[in-house]
Amino acid sequence: MDTIEQSNPIVVVGIEMRTSNAQAFEDIPRHWQRFFTEGTMERIPNKRSGDIYAIYTNFENEGINNDGVYSFIIGAEVDSADEIPETMASAKIPESKRCVFQVPDGQPEKVGEKWMEIWGVTDIDKAFVCDYERYGSDGRIEILVGVR
Repeated sequence: MDTIEQSNPIVVVGIEMRTSNAQAFEDIPRHWQRFFTEGTMERIPNKRSGDIYAIYTNFENEGINNDGVYSFIIGAEVDSADEIPETMASAKIPESKRCVFQVPDGQPEKVGEKWMEIWGVTDIDKAFVCDYERYGSDGRIEILVGVR
């Protein structure tokens, strides 16, 4: 695990759902299926790259913990969120100090396992504001967790 300082906010447009950790392993795969079935990536205007972002934000207990419900948004970084398709939402990943966890390249099926590992890490002060996964167009997968 590395720690970085994300010095600029990242604006993402994509599809949103509300879920909780109790439902996540059931809800999130369906949301990914919707993302690909509906061709969401192709419909996002003003994309900065082909990278896909999966964001966890709008926590019910923001700043305290990840109990309760939160928003899960799958989409792409954009230059501007001025033109959002009607069925999509936007979110801003705030600048923050982040712990970066690597998932084996090209193995998105390992993301859930990595999250379970992250939940067990007790020596980092998680912020519980906005965490995200970045799926690089080169196959690289990272989980970035906001810390204080």
